[in-house]
Amino acid sequence: MQQAPTTIDSVTVQAGSHYARGFLYKVLWGARHRKSWIIPVTVPVLRVDTVKGGLEIEKIGGGMQTINVTMVGSDKMTYSLRTVDKRPEIDLPFPLRKTFISDLVLDQTSALHPYADLVVAPLAIAAKIPQASPMLVYVKPNEEKLGEHKELLSDKLYMLEEKYNDKRALVGDLQEAYDIVGTKKMLKHRYGHNNYAIDQLAFAKARLLDLLIGDRDRHEGQWEWAVYEESGDHVYRPIPKDRDNAFYLFGNGLFSWVVSRRWAFRKYHSFSGKYKDVKALMIKSEDLDARALPQVTAQQFDSLARDMQRSLTDEIIEQAVQRLPDAVYRLEGESLAGKIKSRRNNLDKAAREFYEVLAKEVLVIGTDESERFEVVRLNDEETEVTVRRKADGNLTYHRVFYRGETKEIELHGLGGSDEFDLQGQVRKGIKVIIVDEESEDNIRDISRVSGWKNKVVYNSKPGM
Repeated sequence: MQQAPTTIDSVTVQAGSHYARGFLYKVLWGARHRKSWIIPVTVPVLRVDTVKGGLEIEKIGGGMQTINVTMVGSDKMTYSLRTVDKRPEIDLPFPLRKTFISDLVLDQTSALHPYADLVVAPLAIAAKIPQASPMLVYVKPNEEKLGEHKELLSDKLYMLEEKYNDKRALVGDLQEAYDIVGTKKMLKHRYGHNNYAIDQLAFAKARLLDLLIGDRDRHEGQWEWAVYEESGDHVYRPIPKDRDNAFYLFGNGLFSWVVSRRWAFRKYHSFSGKYKDVKALMIKSEDLDARALPQVTAQQFDSLARDMQRSLTDEIIEQAVQRLPDAVYRLEGESLAGKIKSRRNNLDKAAREFYEVLAKEVLVIGTDESERFEVVRLNDEETEVTVRRKADGNLTYHRVFYRGETKEIELHGLGGSDEFDLQGQVRKGIKVIIVDEESEDNIRDISRVSGWKNKVVYNSKPGM
């Protein structure tokens, strides 16, 4: 970073001049987003005492690779001040930090787009998905307003955005919620009580936006959840965060191309104007997807995709891309907008592929309270699964599965005294696995499938 006089409002800086590499390095590892990292951009200087009515530091976190400062504005809203650059080589064992391995690890950040967050926010807002609205800021050297933290935080480029992680963020579109929690707490409540549920359609819509922008890194830590009370039940709706991996570009060098093959490290899938490998974008989120999307049908995915296609007009996409710093927009703005439009136009096809991956093996999980699982083999092609609360008989899950899409349905009763009832006699059918976690559940199986591959599997002896 360059030194900035205290009296100016903006500076011209580079997000990561160290990502400039020689010709051979680029051939082997790829051009990636290097040009966007090294091109000088003009950025406003953060006025800590005036922006958002004045910001005060609440805590500093983010681990060793990044700095993530939680700040509080005069309106009591929390904000995140997060460094644009990442330093993954810092996590290496000390003996490796001054070697070529450290240099190679550091360079992996060049696959990230330094300004992706700025583009994603207006797309999410247009699709009616909760999303922070980041602004790019520079903290000048020796910023006295940062007090004891000035040495750590000064002379760096940051994204400043709203932080949705507790009740202080329940404003605007989230004002009807009564809390915001992380994924770990959400899953604990979802599996602990049968009056807690995930809004699966809201999560499916958020995941389609992930597909659109090629965000491959949507693991459990990348979400917060707004909690709503509706008719005595509690519903979780997703709030995505951390868009570092949108427009990820890894495999345009010889070594990178080899590493990112399907038979190698498929998760390092690069963004382009086409959906070349939807499954690769699901690898890091497969556990959460399996738990948060088991009820969403192909028709619902198709409807959500078409709604998003209508919402994300050419004008909105162009306006979103124009949020890039001027120099970066001149460099790649039209190209990026064209790729997003192309992916928008084919989002319905990508949504179908996303659904087909999810539908092959489906988890139907109860809670620590008592439920009744009903499986009816309607015919050779269709199997109906219904879950009800034993206490009041209210429906908590229903879906009809199709043998051409689904190979296996795995039922988990978890705690409580659960009942499993299986009916229907067919020639062919979907494999059903019953996981009797407590070994005390009541399993009644009068179903029958002629084909030996399409049987019911238990982890405890079935009986009345």
